[in-house]
Amino acid sequence: MGFNSFEEIITFAKEKEREAALFYEELSREEPFSGTGTLFEEFAGEERKHLALLEDLGSGEKLSEYRYSWIPDLKRSDYIVDMDYRKDMDYADILRIAMKREEKALKLYNQLLEKAEKEDLQRLFKMLAQEEAKHKLRLETLYDDFMAKQGD
Repeated sequence: MGFNSFEEIITFAKEKEREAALFYEELSREEPFSGTGTLFEEFAGEERKHLALLEDLGSGEKLSEYRYSWIPDLKRSDYIVDMDYRKDMDYADILRIAMKREEKALKLYNQLLEKAEKEDLQRLFKMLAQEEAKHKLRLETLYDDFMAKQGD
């Protein structure tokens, strides 16, 4: 990451959360797959919460009450190349794109966690990393289930 200040890093992270919220909002409106509209709406809402935490830089009560848990990594996104979203994509490709996005967000917050010196910022980035790990796991599980139904 080629940032010159902590403020630049936070600005970048906020922009990524905005992009993620918009991405999931678009998916919730545009994609016809059964039941996924609600899922993507939920993801968009969670990304907006992440943005609010970054805007506040973790000084809210939610952060102090947050409970961490171990989130397994299925590593499906490790074997996926970057793709751009198109409205006519099939469901598996949409899940691949979403998994890859969550993988990148998780890596970003883990890098920020390593660089943060203040305890409140460490808690913020640790919490955001865990939230992205949850998204990634959920998407990878959906992907595995979908592919299993396809005979893969």
